[in-house]
Amino acid sequence: MTRVKRGYTARRRRKKIRLFASTFIGAHSRLTRTITQQRMRALVSSHRDRSRKKRDFRRLWITRINAVTREEKVFYSYSQFIHNLYKRQLLLNRKILAQIALSNKNCFDMIFNKIINQK
Repeated sequence: MTRVKRGYTARRRRKKIRLFASTFIGAHSRLTRTITQQRMRALVSSHRDRSRKKRDFRRLWITRINAVTREEKVFYSYSQFIHNLYKRQLLLNRKILAQIALSNKNCFDMIFNKIINQK
């Protein structure tokens, strides 16, 4: 059987993997086997963290809204605020509410007063 030299094909495949791992440190950027392992691990982490990022931002928005609503009244919480928001059919999502609470306090106060006064 004749010998098959896979130089070009194998080199092209390894080069593509090495480009992905060029910023890794030590053997993780030099040795082909560890590069492939680290690449798989990196892709798994990025896939997992894309959904975790959504979760983390939602927690941050909820925390910000809760902090601002508790400033207004002592015995008023985030859950009561969101409940009354839906009851009044003021459909604003948490991201927008958190941005309003940070940047435009007067606007948030108007929304808050509209909810409180219509009880």
